[in-house]
Amino acid sequence: MRILITNDDGINAPGLETLEAIAAELAGPSGEVWVVAPAFEQSGVAHCISYTHPTMLIRMSERRYAAEGSPADCVLAGLHEVLSDNEPTLVLSGVNRGNNSAENALYSGTLGGAIEASLQGIPAIALSQFMGPRLAGLDDPFEAARQHGAEVVRRILANAPGNSNPYPVFYNVNFPPVPAAEVQGIRVTPQGKRPDTRFSVEPHDSPSGRRFLWVRGGNQQIASQPGSDAHANLEGYISVTPMRADFTAHDVLDQLKAIE
Repeated sequence: MRILITNDDGINAPGLETLEAIAAELAGPSGEVWVVAPAFEQSGVAHCISYTHPTMLIRMSERRYAAEGSPADCVLAGLHEVLSDNEPTLVLSGVNRGNNSAENALYSGTLGGAIEASLQGIPAIALSQFMGPRLAGLDDPFEAARQHGAEVVRRILANAPGNSNPYPVFYNVNFPPVPAAEVQGIRVTPQGKRPDTRFSVEPHDSPSGRRFLWVRGGNQQIASQPGSDAHANLEGYISVTPMRADFTAHDVLDQLKAIE
């Protein structure tokens, strides 16, 4: 198996090292793991691509590259430059520091890399580690992802349906905010929405009098509706959510035909 990995936390992020270990286990001794990751942190860029300016690509070492761009840029670089003669069989994105459950999925650069891979016709899985107070004292806060990641990916690949839809399925995996030994299992869930949780801004004035705004996230320890991703995570379960890059509200189509 030839695996391309990326992330949105940057080439030096500890979660990427965790993903490299997961990918190496999946690829096996005869496989290959290739890294194309952002040179700098790209959290919150979603499926952004650098359409109006070029992306510098730097070879760091064998099978390891940094790109001055988004996770989606990194996937494009990996597929059409680094591995253009022999495309990967799988793209993995992560392991993100922090969850990409519920509404976070809409902002996630980690998912942005998986979206781009799926649009390019490559099976793709995004992996994120939910953080919380239960992980504060661990030497490795990514241990749940590290110990369970390869098996979750294997199960997804073994049970993934064929992709006949124009928008192929990709998968959003979130590991719960508990030590690895306390993971309760896997739940296949829809994307949820945390009640009354949203991004906001916090203003600050600089010494020169200029106004700056810091973006602030909402409380991540609030569960989404029962049976959905963030609820499962806070109950100690790994959530697996199948997704498509199709924004159509299919449930509204028939009702809206009245305007035709």
